[in-house]
Amino acid sequence: MIRHLVLIKLNEGVDRDEPRVQAGAKAFAELGGVIPELEFWECAWNISDRPIAYDFAINSAVADADALTRYVEHPAHQAAAAQWREFATWVIADYPF
Repeated sequence: MIRHLVLIKLNEGVDRDEPRVQAGAKAFAELGGVIPELEFWECAWNISDRPIAYDFAINSAVADADALTRYVEHPAHQAAAAQWREFATWVIADYPF
């Protein structure tokens, strides 16, 4: 199994209540039911107000490296990520467990 973690930071001046941001969060929330390679899927807004905190997190799992590639290349994932590129940056970690 491979854990796929994503931490997202909204760009300066972008608020999580903006319609485009809410649409992006909804698009990611729906991926768990759309992409068959996802064996585990959760995403949510961060509740910490610490200055080093990121704003949104995704925690997911896939069977193997091939499944991770299929997930990343899936049109629904590509469309959701494209929305976020308009107003955020992120870091990713993928590791076996």
